[in-house]
Amino acid sequence: MKIVDGKDAVLGRLASFVAKNALEGKKIVIINCEKVIITGNKKMIKEHFEEKRSKVGSGQKGPKVSRLSERIVKRAIRGMLPNHRKGRGREAFKKIKCYAGVPNEYEKSKKILAGRRPNIPHKNKILKVEDIFK
Repeated sequence: MKIVDGKDAVLGRLASFVAKNALEGKKIVIINCEKVIITGNKKMIKEHFEEKRSKVGSGQKGPKVSRLSERIVKRAIRGMLPNHRKGRGREAFKKIKCYAGVPNEYEKSKKILAGRRPNIPHKNKILKVEDIFK
């Protein structure tokens, strides 16, 4: 089992790393999902997520887009898998667990730092997942 720390990891890089390892048959746990960063224009990122949230149809129907940080990260990983509904994509998706914060059972475990960028972009170009839906 691999435990990945999501603090200051870029969402796309983290998602591709986790998807690749899950397809190889490894169990993956991602902690600190609320501290994962999304790069790009802050205004455009917020508009994109708000638009996705507003396109749900009536109160009973439509695709629900979660506000929880661990579900946003897991949804990005799902997009990197071949077919999350059947076959090996589904099996890989079942092996991925995401948590906001650090659960007690993983506090003392060795953590992998995946999805990091060597140079953090300008502060106006990054947004943490926790800041999207305050």
